[in-house]
Amino acid sequence: MTLSISELEEFARKCRVEIVKMVYRAQAGHPGGSLSEIDLISALYATRMRVRPDEPKWEDRDRFILSKGHASPGMYAVLAEMGFIDHEDLHSYRVLGGKCQGHVDMKWCPGVDFSAGSLGMGLSFGLGCAVAARLDNSERRTFVMIGDGEIQEGSVWEAAMAAAHHEVGNLKVILDRNRIQNDDFCEAQMRMFDIPAKWRAFGWEVKEIDGHNMEEVMSGLDFLEATNDKPAILIAHTIKGAGVSFMENNPSFHGAAPNDDQFAQAMAELGEVIV
Repeated sequence: MTLSISELEEFARKCRVEIVKMVYRAQAGHPGGSLSEIDLISALYATRMRVRPDEPKWEDRDRFILSKGHASPGMYAVLAEMGFIDHEDLHSYRVLGGKCQGHVDMKWCPGVDFSAGSLGMGLSFGLGCAVAARLDNSERRTFVMIGDGEIQEGSVWEAAMAAAHHEVGNLKVILDRNRIQNDDFCEAQMRMFDIPAKWRAFGWEVKEIDGHNMEEVMSGLDFLEATNDKPAILIAHTIKGAGVSFMENNPSFHGAAPNDDQFAQAMAELGEVIV
């Protein structure tokens, strides 16, 4: 799919609307991290992922692993926009038996390749997918999105070390650096100091971008695709709750739903007319 910058921005705007609607309907969920990741996931799926929405289990498809799987509304919104699921399926978010479970789950939702729960697991899973592709002599790539609070988990760094050792150039990571985790700002919970230097020390290629500037996002995806001799990470500086003023940089909306007045305000700010 070839989209212009303005078309990608509109794609992401529509996904933002669906994110807020899902969490509002359920009166539960994780809007903040879904809104911070959405420009990145939108551009990835709309321009780079080798997938077939009408054949979600196509063996040679690229894999996307949402390791920060609680930010599932962002993933579901993109899958609906791409045609993996119907927009009506978004009404099943956090409904027992629905396609769109609270955390992404590959057993329930077409287009999901990783069942998330505990943080810190996705990079190891993605490494396994990347090694499997190489053993299969397949050109498929594995893209993994992780959160910055998540990289406080030791398992992430074990996987990072192993990925560099195995020189898996088909493993591409995006770090959603929104600076807020479950309880507070990351710096208040556990300082991580020089994150780019850490990844470089583990043998990775590293690039930093503004994760809400679509031109920079596209440049970052170019970087990931061009790095094929070792694993690469795109560190995207983002804003938790981006696009909704009262959610932006607000730890309270890591995992909280808007009330009626807040929902109306969010829809207005996102340019959506509620009939």
